[in-house]
Amino acid sequence: MWKNELRAAVKDCRFEEGAKLADYTTFRVGGPAALLAEPETEEALCALLDLVEQKNIPCLLIGNGSNLLVKDGGFDGLAIHLGASFAGITADGDRIQAQAGALLSKTAVFAVDHALAGMAFAHGIPGSLGGAVYMNAGAYGGEMSHIVESVRVWTPEGVKVYSCEDMHFSYRHSRLMDEKAVVLSAVLKLEKGDEQLIRDEMKKLLTRRKEKQPLEYPSAGSFFKRPAGHFAGALIENAGLKGFAIGGAKISEKHAGFLINFDHATARDVLDVMKAVQDQVFALYGVHLENEVRIVGKDK
Repeated sequence: MWKNELRAAVKDCRFEEGAKLADYTTFRVGGPAALLAEPETEEALCALLDLVEQKNIPCLLIGNGSNLLVKDGGFDGLAIHLGASFAGITADGDRIQAQAGALLSKTAVFAVDHALAGMAFAHGIPGSLGGAVYMNAGAYGGEMSHIVESVRVWTPEGVKVYSCEDMHFSYRHSRLMDEKAVVLSAVLKLEKGDEQLIRDEMKKLLTRRKEKQPLEYPSAGSFFKRPAGHFAGALIENAGLKGFAIGGAKISEKHAGFLINFDHATARDVLDVMKAVQDQVFALYGVHLENEVRIVGKDK
């Protein structure tokens, strides 16, 4: 059985069968993984990915789990969680190198501690560096494509280094979303700045985020992508859907772009709210709201 083969073949790795994936996502919903792996070294991670590729095992990479919805039936494959062993951050002049599991918020704080400007936008984004690079995360006019210099990735052909241009970044998208590739680390090119001015900007953006976003509830951040010529939150609010709820999931009254878990929601609750909102907005405005959140797994 593939689970036993992986356990036997890969050292420096913690394995757990039936791990509840709700505990590994910021939405706090979702069923179990057939097998969860937490590699302790890059070599162990690459060995896992090589075996998964060879044996055609379904695989799910989880950093901070902040842009992920796992269905209630769980994930019939290997879930790989990048924990503390992949959270390293170092500085060299105006560049920062960060591993895929490093929290984006901590990377932004590390940058300001070294008087490096360009990451203030990322301070309140709850994801990991790997996930942020993978989907070109952004906020308040900034995005990862503005600061990424190079990315080290695992591919079935081996480890490669992609330049920013190689990544083919676009709105909430990179080439990695269309390929078999996993971020291992990235080099960020920043600018020397005034530490206090950078801190002030970060504080201002964080205050704005707290005032306007429902950070007190589990969610996956902005649930829908921004449709061309519109704002998803404004369309949802104008459709009268603020506070619209099914089960334990609802559209936030604070910010209509957020779908929150306010009362022990199931993934089915979240998906039902999502579908109802998409249908209503399309019926009223002819605009299809596309998920920014990645949905994986099977129904219960």
